[in-house]
Amino acid sequence: MQIAIHNPNMVTVRLKRIEARAFTLLEVLLALLILAMVLAVVHAIFHGAITLRNQADQKFEESIPLQHAVSLIKRDFANITVPGGTLSGMFQTTLTTGSSSTTAAHAGQQVGPVIYTASGTLSDTDTWSEMRKVTYYLVPSTNLGSGLDLVRSTVRNLLPVTQDDYSDQRLLGGVDNVTFQYYNGTQWMDTWDSTATSSTSSTTNNLPTGVRIQIAMAAETGKMAPDPIELVVPISVQISTNSASTTGGSQ
Repeated sequence: MQIAIHNPNMVTVRLKRIEARAFTLLEVLLALLILAMVLAVVHAIFHGAITLRNQADQKFEESIPLQHAVSLIKRDFANITVPGGTLSGMFQTTLTTGSSSTTAAHAGQQVGPVIYTASGTLSDTDTWSEMRKVTYYLVPSTNLGSGLDLVRSTVRNLLPVTQDDYSDQRLLGGVDNVTFQYYNGTQWMDTWDSTATSSTSSTTNNLPTGVRIQIAMAAETGKMAPDPIELVVPISVQISTNSASTTGGSQ
């Protein structure tokens, strides 16, 4: 079979068009370079997102013990009982000489006063009342990390015993110091004694109207110490007296 080529120039034009549709080596290398740059940008964005998520998860996990500790401290002081009752002692930041205390020797530094609180949870299987004697301590770190451990020590049996049977609950690690201040209605005070008569009241066994707690965290290696955590707990339980007014014969 013979093929007649009427126009040889047309075949040449078609061949040139086919050659024009091919990529040169330089164009291929340039396309690969652009693709590599796009992949590098995508990888950087993806890696940054993963790092940010991991940091957020770490911060959240670290904040859980702190939130739990703050919640327990607030609940203890919010449910504090009137001092001097049958199952409650005095509210004193410094024990007086000769005071009868059955507090067991505790391995740690006591911070804040011994408080009597009704923050215990009642249940059908709980043989104890909701009354608790609570003390906070700073003890050496159990994981040999920076700072100290904040421990909540509770006593459930408030009947007279030779020595308190306490149980410890580790609340928070990496603590540098914990300070307490007490509001008397006009100013914050560093100490409090419920057995003393205040200048604004003729009654004893009084409680402060508010307690301010500051938790200073220890600085990590090579980093600055964070700002202290501060919480203020109002105290609504107070001793009240029914005194008759001498003017007008009304109370």
